[in-house]
This record gives sequence, structure tokens and C-alpha cells, in this order.
Amino acid sequence: MKHRIKAWLPAHDSLRNHRWLRWMGPVLSHPRLWHFSRKGIALGVAVGLFFGLLIPIAQIPASAAFAVLLRANLPVAVASTFVSNPLTFGPLYYGAYRLGQVVLGEPTVAKKEVAAALATAAEGTATVNAEMSLSDRLLRAGEHLKLVGKPLAVGLAIVASVSGLLVYFLISGVWALRTRWTRRQRLLDRSRDPRAVLGTEGRTTEEAHRKPIPDEREKDGGAGGN
Repeated sequence: MKHRIKAWLPAHDSLRNHRWLRWMGPVLSHPRLWHFSRKGIALGVAVGLFFGLLIPIAQIPASAAFAVLLRANLPVAVASTFVSNPLTFGPLYYGAYRLGQVVLGEPTVAKKEVAAALATAAEGTATVNAEMSLSDRLLRAGEHLKLVGKPLAVGLAIVASVSGLLVYFLISGVWALRTRWTRRQRLLDRSRDPRAVLGTEGRTTEEAHRKPIPDEREKDGGAGGN
């Protein structure tokens, strides 16, 4: 299972040489950031999902920075940010906008205008331009999202927070149940395996540790010698 998951995750060198992660330098080599553990995986998915839903750009550096701070699994955190992509961007942000609108009680904006603003912002964030700086990308995305503004921000914060918490506890719970089930299966296999019960020369473990009873002839011989 671990090998299959690792095959889908970013490699060590690709993350260290990423243009938005180079500034972290040797910090990215910490063993805890690459270790597969219950807490590391759960935190990694939660962090990546949170920033993948919360902000339209700079998701990778944000998730990587918090993965370092929380000692979460780094490649899992980075990979989880791709929950938000050109295919899911529109439905996710439109749903978050409507949620924020209901929470804040904002007046309804025409559906076409909202969809057009989100589609334009999605195209801007999906465009790969090596010459465009991070600040320029933020300004460009902000201009297209002015129309949906506050309701979208509130909706994204709610969706990202709830999703991050839910996925953390879900993964932790499933991991714990799987660990208990595996241990129970091992104990059952050992109890059914005769080699786990039998000692050397076909004797049971209890018989192997039982003290030998001295022979009566050895007792008589010892007494006669004295």
C-alpha cells in the first residue's frame, strides 16, 4: 500500500528544486517530513486540503510551510492541494460563494456574473507563466474575484476548515482501526500456527520449560555411593 501511494506523490528532488520551495533549503530534508505515520499522513492531507480549498494560488508553498511547522508528511501535503484544479475550481468556488452568501445574508448576484468571474479567475490561476511573480498572480486573481469578494472568502474559510478537520479525524480513525485489525489477525494466525505453540523436538512450550524429574535409579545409585 505504501509503495503505491509513494508512486503518486512528488519525489524528494522535485520538491527540493521547486521554484517556490527552494527558499526552505535544508529544512525540507528533515526525516519527519517524509515519514509515513498516522499523524504525518493525516496532517499532510488536512493541510494540503485546507490550503487547496482556501486560496486559489500559492497553495504549494503555503501547504509546504505549514507541513514543516507541524511536521506533517510533505509530499502528501503538496499532492493534496490539487483537490483544487481547473476542473474543480468552478464548482468548488461557486458552492463556497453561495454558502458565504447565505451565512452573511448578502444580496443575490446574477449567476452568470458569478460564473464568469470565477471562470476568468480560474483561467488566470491555471496559466503557467514563469515570468509572472507571485505578487502579480495574486493581484490578477484578486481583480477577477472582486465581484464575489466577502461571501466567497467566508465560504472558502468554512469549507476549508471543516474539510481539513473531517479528513484529519477520518484518516486517523481508519488508520487506528486498520492497525488494530492487523494486530488481531496476527494474533489469530499465531494461535493457529503449530510452530508458534510447539517447541523443539515436538514438545509444547510448557513441556519444554518444565523441570526434568530425576530418575529413581540415579537416586539409588547416588545413595549407594555415599
